[in-house]
Amino acid sequence: MNEAEILKRYWGFDSFRPLQDDIIRSVLTGNDTLALLPTGGGKSLCFQVPAMVMEGICIVISPLVALMKDQVENLKSKGINAIAIYAGMGKREIDILLDNCIYGNIKFLYLSPERLLSEIVRERISYMNVNLIAVDEAHCISQWGYDFRPPYRKISDLREILPNVPVLALTATATQFVREDIVAQLQFRKPAVYVQSFARKNLGYVVLDDEDKYKRLIAIVTNVKGSGLVYVRNRRETEQVAAFLKRNGFAADFYHAGIVRDERFKKQEDWKQNKIRVMVATNAFGMGIDKPDVRFVVHLDLPESLEAYYQEAGRAGRDGQRAYGVLLANKTDWRALQGKYENSFPEPDEIRKVYHNLGSYFQLAYGAGEGLNFSFDLADFCKRFDLGVIKTLAALKFLEHDGYITLTENIFLQSRVLFIVGNEDVYRFQIENAGYDKLIKTILRSYGGSFDQYVKIKESEIAGKTMTSFNDVVRQLKYLQEQGLISYLPQTDEPQLQYIRSRVDLNHMDIDVKYIELRKKIQMDQINAVMTYASKPECRSIQLLAYFDEPDAEKCGSCDICLAEKKLDDQDVLSDQIDFEIATLLQSQTFILGDLINALKSGTENEKIDRIRELLDAGKIKTDGKNYYL
Repeated sequence: MNEAEILKRYWGFDSFRPLQDDIIRSVLTGNDTLALLPTGGGKSLCFQVPAMVMEGICIVISPLVALMKDQVENLKSKGINAIAIYAGMGKREIDILLDNCIYGNIKFLYLSPERLLSEIVRERISYMNVNLIAVDEAHCISQWGYDFRPPYRKISDLREILPNVPVLALTATATQFVREDIVAQLQFRKPAVYVQSFARKNLGYVVLDDEDKYKRLIAIVTNVKGSGLVYVRNRRETEQVAAFLKRNGFAADFYHAGIVRDERFKKQEDWKQNKIRVMVATNAFGMGIDKPDVRFVVHLDLPESLEAYYQEAGRAGRDGQRAYGVLLANKTDWRALQGKYENSFPEPDEIRKVYHNLGSYFQLAYGAGEGLNFSFDLADFCKRFDLGVIKTLAALKFLEHDGYITLTENIFLQSRVLFIVGNEDVYRFQIENAGYDKLIKTILRSYGGSFDQYVKIKESEIAGKTMTSFNDVVRQLKYLQEQGLISYLPQTDEPQLQYIRSRVDLNHMDIDVKYIELRKKIQMDQINAVMTYASKPECRSIQLLAYFDEPDAEKCGSCDICLAEKKLDDQDVLSDQIDFEIATLLQSQTFILGDLINALKSGTENEKIDRIRELLDAGKIKTDGKNYYL
């Protein structure tokens, strides 16, 4: 099948969006390709369609595990075989999945960039029939970008393993400088670059300097009909703002990464189905959520970069209808952003201290830990060692850059089971241990394939079928694991921290101080760009487009600056009209004030009086105290 037939059969679309067809043709021709498409522009189809046209498997690198899992489930729902490998999975589980990619009929292998650091993954990739390498959120590879992820630098290693496989890099936001860095870091040969304009004609950008943000938020939610998103700085704020909106009669809810997985999913679905009108969230919310009818996105706090702001505000109006991106900013926000900047750059000794405390936290001996994964509770870690959260997170990022650890976002991993002995051994165990017979039979009947690969299970479901408690099921599964019958991986919903190299002592740590200084400069430039955008009296769209290297753009006509200018222009036209009417009337006769006002056809009474006073002050008309004349 060709690309148009694939699009119709699996996705039900008759035609591609702008640039999608060009990008797909470039990939099918074998070109290394960089594609910049705005949020909601259909980036995933640009690698999914050509990968389906070609023989072999497509490797997709993505930093967002939740997005990877969503795409895998979406592909499976269309009858397309796809799997994902990310932090938190066991070595045996990864081994089985990689075998399926080599010997099975898997079309898509999604990998988190951290997984490329693993020797087993790179070795097994060399045996795969790879047709395309797709790099999602490609700006993460550039240290000049707003969301640099050090493990992304390892993607270029795939070029040595798969020298003839084309690479497609995709992102929604990148300046010209970052685009060039992406091309260089991924070692593109004769790159084809496709950039869709960053202009969003249906999106009105508004910046408001308001001390009472809550009052202004109520006005926005009242006056702009439809679904909305409100972004705030931290988890505590999400709950406070949502409660405030509820008290004022709006259907609102809050969302952040600390909420348990099932509840997060329900909140997300309620908002997508418009049962909840306004979602108040941290920036953990929104990625990969395709809701076209969002009418407004409000930022109650200053974003850390224009890239992040453009991407988040761009979640409004994906259906092409009028929508608004509103930034509420005051002097308190400037100070808060500056404070966060200062906390984002710990001293080298502070970074070493965090690393040392990690070793104590996980009870890891010096010289041990390489390749080990741990569920990581950042709040508990900071509390135990009396550390600030922002500075600790920054320290972890620098440790990641220097190759000591990697840290991923919250990952929900459902419980999994694999039988690691044969059928006969399981049957013998059941005869000798009758108390476990019902549990084993339930697993084998309910979850097929558990001798060949890890299968997802639900302990609560098993408990219902075996008429036992959840805790009893967990206890029995752990016992079966201790007896060497199964491999049991309990569910988790926490960030995953992995040691890239064995734990070293503080005297052998090498902290890249030059890199810290570089990041300081980059982040300060980004903050200055945000502050300029929020304070400069110039069309907001022109400013954003200039930042993304689209100079000479026309005024949008719909941002707060353009609307204020239009109002001023309209006021000037009205003033000229009233002045003309006054001059025409007074040419033929004198008028007392009341009659003159009544005779004028343009403007309100106040506007007429204001113009008469202006003309009197300028000496263009006169009065004897009663009559007005030229």
